[in-house]
Amino acid sequence: MNGYAARRRGLWRRRILALLGLGALAVLAWLAVGAVKDLVSTDTHGAQVEHVTIHSKAVGEDLEVAVVVPEDAAAKPPLLVFLHGRGGDEDSNLTDQMYAALADEGSAAPVVAFPDGGDDSYWHDRADGDWAEYVMNEVIPEVPDEFGADPSSVAIGGISMGGFGALDLARLHPGRFCAVGGHSPALWQTGAETAEGAFDDEADFDSHNVVGAAQANPAPYMTQPDWLDAGDEDPFLPGDDAFTAALENAGAPITVKHWPGGHEGDYWNDHWDEYMAFYAKALAHCRG
Repeated sequence: MNGYAARRRGLWRRRILALLGLGALAVLAWLAVGAVKDLVSTDTHGAQVEHVTIHSKAVGEDLEVAVVVPEDAAAKPPLLVFLHGRGGDEDSNLTDQMYAALADEGSAAPVVAFPDGGDDSYWHDRADGDWAEYVMNEVIPEVPDEFGADPSSVAIGGISMGGFGALDLARLHPGRFCAVGGHSPALWQTGAETAEGAFDDEADFDSHNVVGAAQANPAPYMTQPDWLDAGDEDPFLPGDDAFTAALENAGAPITVKHWPGGHEGDYWNDHWDEYMAFYAKALAHCRG
């Protein structure tokens, strides 16, 4: 990894640090909002929120999952697995706006699982744990079993690091999901651009190069509705745009949105309505 690390650190300092520094500050502010919410009453709009502990063999530690069951959920509702961003946890996305958007979907609303993915797992199997296996073989089977969701009707999405994870998991498990969404996903076109700690080494990046994989073989994204959105000031736009261009050129069923804003909590909270509407519609279609 020596040459790889040296190239990445050099390029990081010269070209990327300022942009991703802004992104990191935005994520920290987003987490601060999450901490404050514990001191302020949050309106769940009738949803029940429970926390379950998964004794993960894949990662080798106990990990929490926040599970939100909407008030008007249908019998055996579908499941949305939603992955948090870097530095987040299972509670990072339990916001007023998320609950309101979920309630707006009525009986079409899914049960939503928010697993804890550690500070910077980037949701893939790597040296410190098999985080993708944790999601696929532990979170997804256990939540439907405990909460009565339909294990055959599952969508996956996420914010920033979680958006990367969702797109990577859909690539590795074609046909498994009813929909996949990346909301300001952290996508890079080269290993030299990546954030420190996002990958173990150059080989790890190459194995999870979502942009390069989509350009070489977009087939995994042809089997379900895909979504990607990002603010018009988001530092990850170059990678995001390269990914969406590959899918659009292949005729994949992808919805692409660019709204005003940056890589920050205010941007994501402004668009929970659109996110939940996308997942609810795709899951309803998947269930026939």
